[in-house]
Amino acid sequence: MAVTVETLEKLERKITLSLPTASIQGEVEGRLKRLARTVKMDGFRPGKVPLSVVAQRYGYSVQYEVINDKVGEAFSQAANEAKLRVAGQPRISEKDGAAEGEMAFDAVFEVYPEVKIGDLAEAEIDKLTAAVDDGAIDRTLDILRKQRRTFAQRAQGTPAEDGDRVTVDFEGKIDGEPFAGGKAEAFQFLVGEGQMLKEFEDAVRGMKVGESKTFPLAFPEDYHGKDVAGKTADFLVTVKNIEGAHLPEVTEQFVKSLGIDGGTVESLRADVRKNLEREVKFRVQSRNKAAVMDALMAKAELELPQGIVQAEVQRLLEAARADLKSRGIKDAEAAQIPEDVVRPQAERRVRLGLVVAELVRANELQAQPEQLKAHVQELASSYEKPEDVVKWYYGDRDRLAEAEAVVVENNVTDFVLGKAKVSEKSVSFDELMAQN
Repeated sequence: MAVTVETLEKLERKITLSLPTASIQGEVEGRLKRLARTVKMDGFRPGKVPLSVVAQRYGYSVQYEVINDKVGEAFSQAANEAKLRVAGQPRISEKDGAAEGEMAFDAVFEVYPEVKIGDLAEAEIDKLTAAVDDGAIDRTLDILRKQRRTFAQRAQGTPAEDGDRVTVDFEGKIDGEPFAGGKAEAFQFLVGEGQMLKEFEDAVRGMKVGESKTFPLAFPEDYHGKDVAGKTADFLVTVKNIEGAHLPEVTEQFVKSLGIDGGTVESLRADVRKNLEREVKFRVQSRNKAAVMDALMAKAELELPQGIVQAEVQRLLEAARADLKSRGIKDAEAAQIPEDVVRPQAERRVRLGLVVAELVRANELQAQPEQLKAHVQELASSYEKPEDVVKWYYGDRDRLAEAEAVVVENNVTDFVLGKAKVSEKSVSFDELMAQN
């Protein structure tokens, strides 16, 4: 087999493959003979179909398969001999002017780029730190108390305030005309908790039972009800009932109501602290990891294999259509989403993947078994039966691969932070939790 390798541009290469026609024809005949032993055709007993008939029926498809297989094998062998790291699938086409007794093919493909990573000691990174204080624990307990609050009738003449559960009748009109969803009777909501638009809550806050009020309400441009989005309605609201909230005290009885038998207030606070610290750790890791990846991208030089970028574009488009389908969008599978919308994200993902892979390879930052085990156990620790969750991860190669990828990213993060100019920046618990 004669092989030539030609550089086209940037990462694109071309290999010319020459295959003896006799070897292709021999393989075709062999496959047809094997097929003749098992093929079923009307008018013939199994295994008794003449080879000429089998060749007439299946010859073209078998030849197509053989050529594909032979060219694929020849390409793999040629790429290995030339020590080429092929990125994506080659585009193969038959070439005219082959020598007598041979078939020639051109295989055009891309190779993985050389990744150059600059001096990480010059990278400047803000490393976040955060701690769980008693205030964070108190606020978390308040959330648990709110989840178990009870309501009681407020005294007659008492105005509605934040935290109250109010029952109202309302009707809205746009340009004097009612609209779908704009009217309700005996509708309940909690004041001050964002269940209604701000103008609606502001109007009801301070009203008493039996009072009515008319007020304007401007629907946001991105409101989920498209018929009223961006429009202003006039609402008439009447308060029918006001109930005040009662939050239970944090006692051992409250701890028991959470399903913790024999628990104390101190053990509940300790458990809340442990869960919050786990969440803080993951969020800080995520933020620091993002800062490290940005620093890596700034220090890296490489060409992007367009075939891999295009494959990533298609994956992102499929994910976007799947998301639309999950939201109940009709014909989401056929949604026309411009590639330009996702291409920057696809290019960043491919670039980052290649840079991280090079850093991992050059510095042996692969996930070690003990690291993977510790990470999975930490993920499982927040569940009621951690051992079952650990088995769930280790019982599926794809799930374990996802956990392994996180460990590798953590290794890369630690490695870069160990090299770069790092400035520690402390953020409050609330600030950390408020950011996605």
